[in-house]
Amino acid sequence: MAPVDSRIFPSGSAGRWRRLLWQATVCASLAIICPPERARADDAVWGPLQRGAHVILLRHAVTTPGVGDPPGFKLDDCRTQRNLTDEGRADARKLGAAFRTHNVDIDRVLSSPWCRCIETAQLAFDRTPETSAALSNLFGQENRQPQLAELRKLVSGFKGRGNLVLVSHGSTIVALTGVSPRPAEMVVVRPDGSGNFSVVGRLGAR
Repeated sequence: MAPVDSRIFPSGSAGRWRRLLWQATVCASLAIICPPERARADDAVWGPLQRGAHVILLRHAVTTPGVGDPPGFKLDDCRTQRNLTDEGRADARKLGAAFRTHNVDIDRVLSSPWCRCIETAQLAFDRTPETSAALSNLFGQENRQPQLAELRKLVSGFKGRGNLVLVSHGSTIVALTGVSPRPAEMVVVRPDGSGNFSVVGRLGAR
């Protein structure tokens, strides 16, 4: 911090002004690191999850660079797909830790058959997920409606006491909800019991 100019601040007041400037600097720094609006937004999502009966649409974590998958990839051969990076694996574990910290109960974990989604689920929730074709990657798919209808039915029909986690792809989640999540970010929705749902909010690993 620059020295206080004695021509501006009278003798004896410089120390007090230094303290005030230091306090203002600290407060400004904390506001940048953790904005109050972000904290309130996070609480608005974690709170409903703690009460259960919500559906979490989670995009897989960060993968090797690329769009879609390599030509000729095979669902039963992870070596032919884009997979998680070390950064992605760390983010998946971070998400799992956040669920445990907030005491969020998970009833069931479903995943897209793609390896990057399955691994995200395994690392975050310490369990091998069931796979569902309704969560498959919609990127580049022309006839989307049958899969979206199946996914909407899966989401809107959930009635568990805990929460349902669906690990999928950005293209699939945005097609269903209108929200485009970042890698390892989740879009939380609330089924209304009549075949529809509403978006509660979104949370990420970062």
